[in-house]
Amino acid sequence: MDRFGLIGHPIAHSLSPALFTAAYGGKYPYDLIQTPDFEEAWARFLAGCKAINVTAPFKENAFARVDWRSPECERIGATNLVVKTPEGTRAYNSDYRGVKSLLEPLGCRSAAVIGFGGAGKAALAAAEDLGLDTRLYHHAEVAGGVQADVVIYTLPRFVEGADRIDCAHLLEANYKDPCLAGRSGYISGSAWLLAQAVTGYALMTGEEPDAAAMRKIIL
Repeated sequence: MDRFGLIGHPIAHSLSPALFTAAYGGKYPYDLIQTPDFEEAWARFLAGCKAINVTAPFKENAFARVDWRSPECERIGATNLVVKTPEGTRAYNSDYRGVKSLLEPLGCRSAAVIGFGGAGKAALAAAEDLGLDTRLYHHAEVAGGVQADVVIYTLPRFVEGADRIDCAHLLEANYKDPCLAGRSGYISGSAWLLAQAVTGYALMTGEEPDAAAMRKIIL
């Protein structure tokens, strides 16, 4: 039986096992491979899993180790999803794919990405590839004002000026402790999590997941 999993540290709090179980009705095992040692985590993936999700702090390590990288991974410099194939390991970035699927139907012309960690890099690439006029803001720049059709907020905490962001739509990456929920046009980190999981799981298994069942877990 194919097995799947998540590598990273710490990951005991992760919703991935529940999401994956819902996605495929418990048909496939999904393991948390929690260790601070990337080499150990990678070895356990190779020995026991068909595909893995990758979270902090291993996204760049895994990117460097794979045999093939998708175009979005090459642009971002990190992966959060690796699949074993007969030709070797293949890396993708489902944050990029998830954000792109959330932005596309909005019909925006401009985007502002706040924060340039892993989520910010994925969001920037997605917005640019959709043809949006896109600007990147580091946290210290937010106080000077941010205005765009859609703002993608990827910082883990509230920063000065965040309450004065001017936009029609605001997408926040953080689903555990959101900073900006409740404003008009708000798209939650839970929606981001669901979008990246739906697109990512299909790559991992080769089967479309049950998005409605997954939505019940997080929304």
